[in-house]
Amino acid sequence: MGEKPQGVAEETEIDLTSPISKALAVLDAVALAESPPRFVELLNTLPLSRATLHRQLKQLVKEGMLVHDEAHQTYSIGMRVLRLAHSAWSKASLASVACDALDQLSAKIPETIHLAILDNNQVLYVDKRLPPRSIAMFSSPGKIGPAYCTGVGKAMLSALPEARLVEAIKAQSFQRHTTKTLVNEQMLREELVRIRERGCAFDDEEHEDTIICISLAILNKRGEPIGALSVTSTTYVTSLDKMVDQFLPDMRIAVRDIAETAQVAMGH
Repeated sequence: MGEKPQGVAEETEIDLTSPISKALAVLDAVALAESPPRFVELLNTLPLSRATLHRQLKQLVKEGMLVHDEAHQTYSIGMRVLRLAHSAWSKASLASVACDALDQLSAKIPETIHLAILDNNQVLYVDKRLPPRSIAMFSSPGKIGPAYCTGVGKAMLSALPEARLVEAIKAQSFQRHTTKTLVNEQMLREELVRIRERGCAFDDEEHEDTIICISLAILNKRGEPIGALSVTSTTYVTSLDKMVDQFLPDMRIAVRDIAETAQVAMGH
């Protein structure tokens, strides 16, 4: 038995009784890896036997869900998964209803804009707008990130009811990404109190050095988070205080518009 892949839900670790659950665990492990993993890396992180993992990988490659790089002997997500994800986002997700609001916000704010949801208690980025001058960063649509040290993640965590928050915090794999990363539950809970008090969340170089953002949760009519919006920049260009002054009013309008549109289109 190996370690659970970072970000894979607890259910994935304990419920591997069917071929479907095994296949999903393999897909999760490949998707969450920082770089395309080799067979031995997957074997070390998944609670599957060598024969079972080999069989799953072979079938997933055959079905187009994974791609096997013969030269480097690594696995990556296949186009079939990407097509399914794109279809789901374009037809039924927050990304579809938020598109107009994101375009309008991007026309006003010359910084990177992200739209994200909580998926399995982690951050799933579902849309992004880039300014003419953009910077390289971790986040991109379809990518999964930690909730405890990203602006969008903390914005959504701050709006969860306590029972859901307990579950979400338990699912976090606290790791230090920078010197400013929140590395335990107490630090995170203290920050969530500050977020509720000031009405927005920050990423103050907690996930990537020099990368900062301000974020707002998108709430349904019951006050529950259905997603989050963020504006991201770098310390080379601006500061969090300046971003709040310059961008927060327009962000609040965008969040309100997205929430209202989602209520009509998605029933949230």
